[in-house]
Parts: sequence; structure tokens; C-alpha cells
Amino acid sequence: MKFLSLIGVIALMWLVGLFVFAGEVRSLTPAPEPARADAIVALTGPAAERVNMAVRLLEQGKGERLLISGVNREVKRRELQALTPGSSGLFTCCVDLGFEAENTIGNAQEIAAWADGRGYKSLIVVTSDYHMKRALLEIRSVAPGVTLIPYAIETPSLDNSRWWRAAVTARRMTLEYMKYLAVLGREGLHRITGRHPERDVPPVVTNTATPLGATS
Repeated sequence: MKFLSLIGVIALMWLVGLFVFAGEVRSLTPAPEPARADAIVALTGPAAERVNMAVRLLEQGKGERLLISGVNREVKRRELQALTPGSSGLFTCCVDLGFEAENTIGNAQEIAAWADGRGYKSLIVVTSDYHMKRALLEIRSVAPGVTLIPYAIETPSLDNSRWWRAAVTARRMTLEYMKYLAVLGREGLHRITGRHPERDVPPVVTNTATPLGATS
């Protein structure tokens, strides 16, 4: 009986945590005007708007340079530039592409190495609203001395206050919540043990700005 009660309490805590997490995700958008930072980073994903908005922030002078992290190796620079018409000059001078990251941990390592290599101490982070909390946690874990300014891109399907009623949105929110909890647990373990394997990785190489049309 006590075991069942314990399971019930844990399940209730997990459910409450899920709705708190969802509320925080929904509160991230619309994103407020970010303060100027040293540079801007965009984590690639299903939303092309991430790259589009990151370039717009660069155009507005919110940072001196932009890293697009997690670019598919088959993607050419001109294909990314086509997402943001009129930005060819910026892509030529001020946009770096990172091809090493295959997940959020890889994004964080790629971003940390890039920021460290250029001496950046503050970054505007552009990614989707549901992904932002985990992305910030991963980046902070490998770049603890860098100030991170979130700029979240709205996911329209998650804007509905009854997101839990639709299977697609409920699955996305729940899956992201579970991933976030896993990162929290990992970071807690690292604090206890004093070890942080994610920081002990070789620097990743990004493709610095090259003339448009160059292959990736």
C-alpha cells in the first residue's frame, strides 16, 4: 500500500511538473526585444524560422557575428541564405556554419567552442520555444562563464492553452519535458561527483564565412 502511495505521489509530482514546464514554454513567446550581445547562435531544427530570425537579429546589430549550429553537411550556404532574402552581405562576412552537432549536446559543445575561440562572453540563443529550456541548460553546462539571452521562436500548435488535448502537441511537450528532466538529473549528478564529461571534448571546427555558393 505504501509503495502504491509513493508511486501515486511521484506520478502526481511528474504531472504537475509537466504543466509547470508547459506554462514556462508558453511564456517564452512572444520573445521580448533582446539586449545586444557579443554574438548570436541559432540551433537548427524543424523550424526554418530559427535561422531566419537569427539573421534578422544580426541585421539589427544585436550581435557582431552569427553561428548556425547543427547544419546538415549536405546543405549549401546559398540554400541557407535563400531562407533570408537580402542577407547575402551578412552571410559573406558574418555568418559561420557548424556541421558537427547532431543533437542538443552537440549544439552546446559546438557553440561553446566557437564562443571560446572568438572570446565571446554573451550570446543571444535562438531556438524553438519548447526547446529553449533544455538548450540553455546544455549550453550553460559547457560554457558556464557565458551570459545567455534567450530568443524563442513560437510553435503555433503549442500556443493553445489546451495543448494536452491533442495527441501531437501532448506528445511533443511530454517528450521535451522528459528530455529536460534527464538533463537536470545528469547535471545534478555531475555536481555531486564533481565530474563533467561534456566539457572534456576537443574543440569543434566551424565553417567560417565564405563566398556565397560555396559548398558546405
